[in-house]
Amino acid sequence: MTELLSTRQVAKFLDINEKMVYTLISEKGLPASKVTGKWLFPKHLVEHWIEANTLNYPDAAAMPDNWNDLLVIAGSNDILLEKTISLFNSQLTDKVAVFGNLGSMGGIRALKRNICHIATSHLLQDNEQDYNFEFAGRELDKMPVVINFCRRRQGIILANGNPHGIESVGDLGKQGLRIVNRKIGTGTRLVFDRELEKFGLKAAMLDGYTNEVATHMDVGLEILAGRADTGPCIEPVASLLGLHFLPLRWERYDFLISRESFFDKTIQFFLGLLHSDDFKKMAALYQGYDLETCGRVVFPSQEESK
Repeated sequence: MTELLSTRQVAKFLDINEKMVYTLISEKGLPASKVTGKWLFPKHLVEHWIEANTLNYPDAAAMPDNWNDLLVIAGSNDILLEKTISLFNSQLTDKVAVFGNLGSMGGIRALKRNICHIATSHLLQDNEQDYNFEFAGRELDKMPVVINFCRRRQGIILANGNPHGIESVGDLGKQGLRIVNRKIGTGTRLVFDRELEKFGLKAAMLDGYTNEVATHMDVGLEILAGRADTGPCIEPVASLLGLHFLPLRWERYDFLISRESFFDKTIQFFLGLLHSDDFKKMAALYQGYDLETCGRVVFPSQEESK
């Protein structure tokens, strides 16, 4: 049977004051369960927690004194995420949230290197039903906490009025059609390539396939400027720029957070914004989002956390 420690016992085990134990629970993710009003600590999980924090402890000489005042988010870009970061910065003036646009896979790898607090990802798995778990499982030593940010509609966008009469991805092989694409490692590129494969379209058959841009908005602007005719993108960009949108699928866009830092106050404040009226009013301004599962824990599930 698993050995359980009381608050006093875990304080003695860690050689700290009992009050510090509660701080470690709320701010550093010390593994604990509350049973009949009392905290209990599985000893083997406490030992794993110590080991994980020792292995991941940053070099003090390499980190500035105010590192904890910075919230670093990296991975797949999103318009609503950018607005949420601005909301965070306006409400928590002693902290700063920043975003690194690395694509979904880049975000997961940044989380692995412990150079971001939250990775954003929407990588579609081979079964075309689920997202992110297989990729995180391959890249990370242990699975992070996965929180859903939103569901959003992925597709391809075209000039207003759809002048080329594109009705499906299969029409993208039409002669004279210019493509603008996303970079390898992004969730959007993964979806786009799979759709092309379904219709037997090869990269060499598409003019501009290697013309890669960094963000969804960049795709929209290329089409708006007339430098491209179509490209993979999300519906919110099409609606903002007045472009034609051909939907492909609703996708799940998640936050991946290491278990060791999940309960940090700054991260919890950021996640708390997802349930605020300010966030909901802001999200309502954009077309192509579904927030029904926004802020919910996707992993671990209730069954897996027992």
